[in-house]
Amino acid sequence: MNPLVIIPARMASSRLPGKPLADICGMPMIVRVWRQAVAADVGPVIVAAAEPEIVQAIESAGGRALLTDPALPSGSDRVHAAAELAGGAYDVIVNMQGDLPAVDPEAVRASVEVLAPTGADIGTVAAEIDNPADYENPAVVKPVVAWDVTGTRGRALYFTRSRAPSGDGPLFHHIGIYAFRREALSRFVKLPPSPLEIRERLEQLRALEAGISIAVARVAEAPISVDTPDDLEKALAFVARKTP
Repeated sequence: MNPLVIIPARMASSRLPGKPLADICGMPMIVRVWRQAVAADVGPVIVAAAEPEIVQAIESAGGRALLTDPALPSGSDRVHAAAELAGGAYDVIVNMQGDLPAVDPEAVRASVEVLAPTGADIGTVAAEIDNPADYENPAVVKPVVAWDVTGTRGRALYFTRSRAPSGDGPLFHHIGIYAFRREALSRFVKLPPSPLEIRERLEQLRALEAGISIAVARVAEAPISVDTPDDLEKALAFVARKTP
């Protein structure tokens, strides 16, 4: 496989405006995410920016960014647009969310590596939930997965903001990294939003409803996802503890 990692970023976040350039210990968040993606070492990394100031931040850090139409409706559409602009014979496009400043590079690698043994159209990752308060937290998306005998990878059956599945056993936290086979991404962005996607507000359900398969790799822990000012404070504290 020949992957290309693309990080979509836009300034117009409803809950945290200007999020990509939010300062985390002296560095814009989008630059921290880009650095983690580079550390994963799965392929070239590009930031798909909706605004010139994001491009400037990445280029100042030594990275590559492409300016995309700010009116694009979703991160996946922005990733697809950047992949078309980038050119190259990339057969896997990794959509890495721009709000994961402390993501483990291993999670990026795992999303790609799960494709070959499963034959899935999309690879993603999840970690076991270790805080029972998150079982009912709608901000923590739970994948329902048919795990293989090793318990390290499996087939996604559903994603939900509710507690699922019921009964005894672990629950998992989905992490927003998607490794699309190139043809799967092209197909996905042409599909209209699906009923379950609209109901749960989860884009990945569009893929499942259309018969696009998603494989899930199990990783050690879920990173902090920055969606609100409170999340940003948590990310600041986490990075400060980890920075020498």
